[in-house]
Amino acid sequence: MFNALIVEKDEEGKTSASVQSIGEDRLPEGDVTVAVEYSTVNYKDGLCIGPGGGLVRNYPHVPGIDFAGTVETSDDDRYKPGDKVVLTGWRVGEAYWGGYSQKARVKADWLVPLPKGLDTRQAMAVGTAGFTAMLAVMALEDHGIKDGPVLVTGAAGGVGSVATAILANLGHEVAAVTGRPETADYLKSLGATQIVARDEINETTKRPLEAETWGGCVDAVGGEMLARLLGQMKYGASVSAVGLAGGAGLPATVIPFLLRGVNLLGIDSVMQPYDNRLRAWQRIAKDLPMDKLEAMVQPATLSDLPQLGKDILKGQVKGRVVVDVNA
Repeated sequence: MFNALIVEKDEEGKTSASVQSIGEDRLPEGDVTVAVEYSTVNYKDGLCIGPGGGLVRNYPHVPGIDFAGTVETSDDDRYKPGDKVVLTGWRVGEAYWGGYSQKARVKADWLVPLPKGLDTRQAMAVGTAGFTAMLAVMALEDHGIKDGPVLVTGAAGGVGSVATAILANLGHEVAAVTGRPETADYLKSLGATQIVARDEINETTKRPLEAETWGGCVDAVGGEMLARLLGQMKYGASVSAVGLAGGAGLPATVIPFLLRGVNLLGIDSVMQPYDNRLRAWQRIAKDLPMDKLEAMVQPATLSDLPQLGKDILKGQVKGRVVVDVNA
């Protein structure tokens, strides 16, 4: 028997989440059984701990869109008992049972080996959010980061925090956008050299182009803010779009693309090919300062998750929540 956070739905459609003791016979089919050590809390997790946001197919359900741990059994030659592994994406924790459990059974194709230089706790301090941030930075690099500050929106959140730390460590000047003034010192500790109040950049404007200001951008907000900052990018600069905290709409014009050659790069972390996953994790181990990573961490246990799920949906979670599933 082992513990897992189980989300159940009653006949009236109301969901509830609680930590329960279950047996391995409850686990879904898969090639590899993992003794989970750590997981994290992401926006999708908040949805899945609650009503599901349309992401959960069947109940009862175990959320947790990522995890790190040790292989217990494997029917796949790529992994053997004792191997340390990481899982992010593939709709685990949404359509499939996820990491809020002391054991998980998944397809071998969904796993990657834990990169050298990281332990399982550090890997989940990075988690899906940090993995996404690294993909966003790599995309900017592939298209050429221009001179000048690199803008990070939603900078105090999980993706933004890691993106800020990585970009600063790589030598870029980072301008961090936040709607929470109390996070300014935290963002500066990660390497941000400029704090931009959300209200300064969140208003729409009738002008399709403004002064060329940013040499690149990692945007976790979308909506009106993304539309506005497209007109502030330097010639040939790129924006990595990773989120929609500000809405899914994009009330923009094509002028920044046509007159300044701005690139809008979509970043998907769920279905990333294996080789690019390895590349991103290797870059994380090399380019993300571990002391900065530790400064982002908020520890949690399985029993903390129902409240944390509510908090992250309200934008009240800072940095990276690391869930010790065995605590």
